Amino acid sequence: MIRKAFVIHAKEGKIEEYIRHHNPIWPELKEQLQRHGVTNYSIFYREGSQQLFGYLEVEDEALFEKLAEQEVCRRWWLLMTSFLECENESSTKAKEEMLTEVFHLQ
Repeated sequence: MIRKAFVIHAKEGKIEEYIRHHNPIWPELKEQLQRHGVTNYSIFYREGSQQLFGYLEVEDEALFEKLAEQEVCRRWWLLMTSFLECENESSTKAKEEMLTEVFHLQ
């Protein structure tokens, strides 16, 4: 199992909308995440900030990378650009800062 973690930042005043869109996520997106080996996926909000922390586990990196080819995933990412900080105005996906694992207790 491969563990992945990232930080993303909500745009000012958009955190509530972001949270609302995740409760629940689109059923077809959930299905594609599971088909592409994603399990144990959580996103946490740091109260009083615009910061969000995501954690997920994937079975296989190559299978996971194919998730980006799915139309529902691209539509979701584009929607999320309304709520999250992006590299630039024409970005089709929010800016993710991938984190490096330094400790794991099994």
